[in-house]
Amino acid sequence: MFSKILIANRGEIACRVIRTCRRLGIRTVAVYSEADADAQHVRQADEAVLIGGPRPAESYLRGDAILDAAKKTGAQAIHPGYGFLSENTDFADAVAAAGMVFIGPSGTSMRKMGSKAGAKELMAAAGVPVVPGYTGEDQSPNTLSREAARIGFPLMIKAAHGGGGKGMRVVHRLEDFIAQLESCQREAANAFGRDRVLLERYVQSPRHIEIQVFADTHGHTLHLNERECSAQRRYQKVLEESPSPFLTPALRMAMGDAAVKAAQAIDYANAGTVEFIVDPDGQFYFMEINTRLQVEHPVTEMVTGLDLVEWQLRVAAGEPLPLAQEAIVQRGHAIEVRLYAEDPEAGFLPGSGRLESLVLPAPSARVRLDAGVIEGDTVTIFYDPMIAKLIVWGEDRPTALARLRDALADCDIVGPKSNIGFLEQLARHPAVVEGRIDTGYLDRHLDEFMPAPTLTSDLQVAAAVAVLLEQEVSARTDAAVSGDPGSPWAIADGWRLGHAGRRPLAFQHREQRWEVLAHGHGGRYAVEVDGATHPVAGARLTAGLLELRIHDQARRFRIHRHGNRLTLHDGDRRATLETLPAYQRTAGGDSGGDGRIIAPMPGRVVVVRARIGDSVDAGQELLVMEAMKMELAVKAPRAGVVAELRAAAGDFVDADTVLVALE
Repeated sequence: MFSKILIANRGEIACRVIRTCRRLGIRTVAVYSEADADAQHVRQADEAVLIGGPRPAESYLRGDAILDAAKKTGAQAIHPGYGFLSENTDFADAVAAAGMVFIGPSGTSMRKMGSKAGAKELMAAAGVPVVPGYTGEDQSPNTLSREAARIGFPLMIKAAHGGGGKGMRVVHRLEDFIAQLESCQREAANAFGRDRVLLERYVQSPRHIEIQVFADTHGHTLHLNERECSAQRRYQKVLEESPSPFLTPALRMAMGDAAVKAAQAIDYANAGTVEFIVDPDGQFYFMEINTRLQVEHPVTEMVTGLDLVEWQLRVAAGEPLPLAQEAIVQRGHAIEVRLYAEDPEAGFLPGSGRLESLVLPAPSARVRLDAGVIEGDTVTIFYDPMIAKLIVWGEDRPTALARLRDALADCDIVGPKSNIGFLEQLARHPAVVEGRIDTGYLDRHLDEFMPAPTLTSDLQVAAAVAVLLEQEVSARTDAAVSGDPGSPWAIADGWRLGHAGRRPLAFQHREQRWEVLAHGHGGRYAVEVDGATHPVAGARLTAGLLELRIHDQARRFRIHRHGNRLTLHDGDRRATLETLPAYQRTAGGDSGGDGRIIAPMPGRVVVVRARIGDSVDAGQELLVMEAMKMELAVKAPRAGVVAELRAAAGDFVDADTVLVALE
């Protein structure tokens, strides 16, 4: 076994590898960019080396800098994680040439499998079903357009190198092909350092099912069963589970055998994932092979009880696989979701900024958290905005789904907006609960997964009662340290001469301000909301849990408080409010419409499509920005004439920077 390894990655995967290495007594070396100087993987590793600037091309995609760091620190092996250089054949070869071990397959195997195009050709030759398409080396726009017309529409453009849902586009018309091709190539070049693409027919309503494979250098190859990843938005996985609720035992066996056969045919070693799409009739087609550990590998670990990173290290060190195929036991059901800094209601716009408060469920044997950040850390604009992976286990699928919903209810993030509310809707949606979601369902029915925009009266009453109880506790605490702890003013019941203790409260939810009048104290109140009075009794707030009776109906709410921000959860849905001074009026908002187009997030301008003097239509694309490994089109809010361009291709801009001004 190795005594020291270098981890050529960042975030939660780097922290994940560090944990396993620490358990095995292996020292670790982290590499980091200027943007990650205070990152958790840097703090947790035994050593850390700065390798360049904040952009991936300046740091985590610099194989030369990573190799130099490994040599200087005496690392014997390099773990690539996933993304960045994990499937880069030249980097794998360079590691071997430098006398170190690449913890993954050889460059030779990666050349056969790492390219989606090459892998498809190999699988077709081996008799594995593949989707019709084009995988050729001729990448000229004319050739690709001609092949697209031959394949027919709809079709998929996919980056030939990489994964994670990046560099993928569905095209429905030949007229849209070139623009989508250019966008896909830019995204692929930025994320993976290569812009080669492949084309394939788009299979309607497919399931995405992948098989985890492992092989050693002693001639042993096996699979660790499947993960279903059909819940996707724009080809980005949002929920992964094992076992698949769709597969029959016969189909599971056939897909497992096909995955093992594929790995054996190319002399594969270490961890890999064979990905298939499965049509509604159960016919499966080879999609790609990821020659690395997958983001969703904890799902497999939870149902098998195995540490796949440890397996990677042992195989890379020349040891045989720890178990034989017949010894692989799958127990229970596991589900993973990814908590992102993004705004689902703004088109899942990535967010950035400091995590002022990060509340996550307590880890246990049934609830696992893989995170690369903690409270107080910053989500930067340069990388994927993942905050944490939440993985749950249950004896069966309904139990695991219930545990997922409960764990999500315990989450609360203050700082960048997050997708927690979206994930909660996902975990309750009938298409997920009934196990019938396909890869395009979310994009077709996205509105069904958005949090409700309005508050129920019970949530309004609960918010008011939570604040009333907080005020009473605060008043008693202040009185206890004052010179007159028995003062009647310490009761905080709102009593005033002339009326019976009316206590006004004000809140804001989204852009809506609303007010409450409350009477009573000590857990018994009459709460007036929108002219209706709601009697409350037995109210108490303990350790973030509010218990009360509203109209004699017992209710419980989780409460998260951070400054003026109040989040309530009733067990089915959450609401985030801001508490306001009772007599403060909300300021009038900007009427907008002044013709200024601003940057919706911090990032880099990659394309400017407008020129000064151009006449533009409402919704016309004016610029393309890139941040967090994704592209965002900035469009004209109305028709007009471009008066000013304040950004050029290559410029880095902050959020809310004016990019274009219309006359």
